[in-house]
Amino acid sequence: MGSEQTWHPTEPFRPRWGIGNGHFQTIASHLLPRTVALPPSEERLIEVAPGIQVRCECHWQPDSSTNSTDDHRDALTVIAVHGLEGSSDSQYLRGVAQKALALGMNAVRMNQRNCGGTEALAPTLYHSGLSSDVGAVVQTLITTDGLTRVALVGYSMGGNLVLKLAGEWGGSRAELRAVAAVCPALDLAASADALHDRANRLYELHFVRRLKQRLALKAKLFPEHFSVSAANGASSVRAFDNQVTAPFSGFLDANDYYSQAAAANVVDRIAVPTVVVHAADDPFIRILPATRAKLLANPHIHYHETASGGHCAFLAAPNGYDGYWAERQILDFLRQADEQSNPQAAASVPPIASTRSS
Repeated sequence: MGSEQTWHPTEPFRPRWGIGNGHFQTIASHLLPRTVALPPSEERLIEVAPGIQVRCECHWQPDSSTNSTDDHRDALTVIAVHGLEGSSDSQYLRGVAQKALALGMNAVRMNQRNCGGTEALAPTLYHSGLSSDVGAVVQTLITTDGLTRVALVGYSMGGNLVLKLAGEWGGSRAELRAVAAVCPALDLAASADALHDRANRLYELHFVRRLKQRLALKAKLFPEHFSVSAANGASSVRAFDNQVTAPFSGFLDANDYYSQAAAANVVDRIAVPTVVVHAADDPFIRILPATRAKLLANPHIHYHETASGGHCAFLAAPNGYDGYWAERQILDFLRQADEQSNPQAAASVPPIASTRSS
């Protein structure tokens, strides 16, 4: 699996009536009420670097005969990573987990460093280059739980992280069966600059406010490492990254950070089945022509761009399911990739039925 011809969505994306605009899609995905019921999770604190832990919410498939989770190693495990200022409780991660569990998969919702109320677990910031954190989570779960089949899902910043890790690993990890990224921030500099466009200032101000609030909390927890004054005058994401993220994370400046952390540098080395779903009307994620060419040239990557969908929204009409189109489609891709690499899985995983209109 991996060529352009081997995977197609079970249905084309058609925006929900009245919210076809990219801004409307993006905002509606945050404002529309949504309840995602999940079974209780097992919380894991995983050390990703010396003295640094992240929190993962793990949902394991029970063994049908004993109703225990001892045999969850036999199921595909989907590890999902949120975007900038998100957490394991972001609705899209909960939606992915719910759909994965219904398909017979395990689901792990990973918090990046400092996210989901874990600021005290790391005397560092989080940033778009920390693909090694995702790799540490994957390797720990493989080692501790005996997992043999793992898939990665990432949204926005998380999409950059999982694609970067897949490129860095190439084909060296047999357990990694597939990767899916939704509106990934592959070209960090271009996307940061797009956030500063006048039409996107609402989003940028939201991110800057949240980033400054997190810095203030980090300064209280680790006053020897952080200072609130570092962000003084930063009114854009690029300025915050230049004044805070880059210097506190070992980069020269924002340009150096964006250059080193971008998954665009390594997507040509991805060697496992991968799907990238992006919307042409995403308000602020930009995929540059050179990066798009790399995605299309890699036979392992299926690049699917829709005309609409906004940023990580893809709200379709509920048509036999909840209408969160991207969640449904990426899990179908992961299911098919797993079946092709592990034919025995096909007998135990229910397919996603097509709801294509006649």
